[in-house]
Amino acid sequence: MLRRVNAHERYISAAETEIAKFVEVVGRAEPATPVPTCPGWTVADLIRHYGTVQRWITHIVRTLPEERVAEGDLDLGLPDDVNDYPRWLADGVPPLVTTLRATPGDTPAWAFGPDQHVRFWSRRVLHETVVHRADAELALGREPVIDRELAADGVEEFLTTYTHHPRIARRIAEFGRFGETLHLHATDGDGEWMVTLGPDGTRWERGHGKGAVAARGTTSDLLLLLYGRYEPKRCTVFGDEDLLSGWLAAAAPR
Repeated sequence: MLRRVNAHERYISAAETEIAKFVEVVGRAEPATPVPTCPGWTVADLIRHYGTVQRWITHIVRTLPEERVAEGDLDLGLPDDVNDYPRWLADGVPPLVTTLRATPGDTPAWAFGPDQHVRFWSRRVLHETVVHRADAELALGREPVIDRELAADGVEEFLTTYTHHPRIARRIAEFGRFGETLHLHATDGDGEWMVTLGPDGTRWERGHGKGAVAARGTTSDLLLLLYGRYEPKRCTVFGDEDLLSGWLAAAAPR
């Protein structure tokens, strides 16, 4: 996994690569191109969202606030012309990377996940980029290619971060099915995860087991399944399909 050695720097370096890919893809797209995986969005909306998150994370790591800062409180410098959005996106990359590299990963920082350190943000921006790069490629009719090791870390970051986000944790609790287990099984290498639903939150662990439902697919497909970019039919599903689709609907960021 990416986090094993010098995690913070490895996340930053991987994010640089992914951001460059994302900038290249959206730079080739018409701003009005629909993004099917983000219903109601165009490529211009996707760029605006990502560029906003990019600058928000830069601000958080630079200022290290103790509480959440609203994106709307920041001066984003968003251009009036959507055709200038790719340039605006690219302009935000050097400040983000420089700020992350200048701040040790173990520096305490507010985060919406359980890891309240700057390393949360280097990992978060990496996987934010991976998923939105996939959105852009799918909008252009391309098949996203995500490195298996990167996708596996993305699966674990999702299970660690988003299932504990207050809004998503509430939706999962409302879904119920406490005590049920889901098995995610990567078919392109090592990668199996058992996910257990409970009244005190979602727990996960690596390993093989028998769940009420199992989804088998490439690690990349499993990652995009978790984020709601792919439907369960993209994978091979065994067992309680309603459990899988219901949990995915509750857990997917939106």
